[in-house]
Amino acid sequence: MNIFKQFYKSIYSPRDIALFRFQGIGKTILYVFFLTFISILPSIIYFSTALTEGIDAAKSFIKEEAPAFSIKNGQLTAKTNVPVTINKDNFTIIIDPTGAISEDDLANDGNTFALLKNGFAFVSAGRVDTYPYSMMEGIHITNSDLLHFVNTIGEMKGIIIPVVALFIYLFSSAASFIEISVLAFIGLALKGNRKLNYRQLWRMAAYSETLPTLFFTIMTAIQTVVPISFLINWFVVIIVLFLAIKEVPKPKNAN
Repeated sequence: MNIFKQFYKSIYSPRDIALFRFQGIGKTILYVFFLTFISILPSIIYFSTALTEGIDAAKSFIKEEAPAFSIKNGQLTAKTNVPVTINKDNFTIIIDPTGAISEDDLANDGNTFALLKNGFAFVSAGRVDTYPYSMMEGIHITNSDLLHFVNTIGEMKGIIIPVVALFIYLFSSAASFIEISVLAFIGLALKGNRKLNYRQLWRMAAYSETLPTLFFTIMTAIQTVVPISFLINWFVVIIVLFLAIKEVPKPKNAN
């Protein structure tokens, strides 16, 4: 059975997941990498789109609409007494030297780049990444410096996007292998008197990840935040693994 058919079967069939326990470990590892690749696709696409739109919007904003500002000694100062917000081509740019806007305020925004009082923030697909100005200690940044930096980023985006995508893929893959390994240990407690060893349960756990992975990938693709997603993910995957274990025949009692 090829990897795509396994993916389809794993969405709805605990019986097939149980049968996959007999296949080679190499094919299961390949499936984990395949599943991880699917799960990060929306994030990579949104990041690429946000970066491209953000660079174009930032150039226009800095040249035409941004108030004079300066980042020095870990803080932002600007010739404005209120936060400045500009929306350009589905991208938002914020300059706030007042401290009125917090990281939590940005969480519900779309693609956004914000220069806040004590750090800058980048928002993409509901995720907020913030970086304090203090990490640039001793550096003085003005409008012209930021414009030069944005131009440099634009020239390097052909390198930045693949590097970031690779980093996300490797990190997500490592997290997937750890989660599957923990889930296989949980399977040992669920197997009862069925003859299942850890290696078989690890294979079954890998395929049990398919349904929740597909669900959360779709939610990310439509930019919908799922409350308590961590608990929902573990609940669903444990239930799927339990149903797969139930499909394994119990040993017959000797007469």
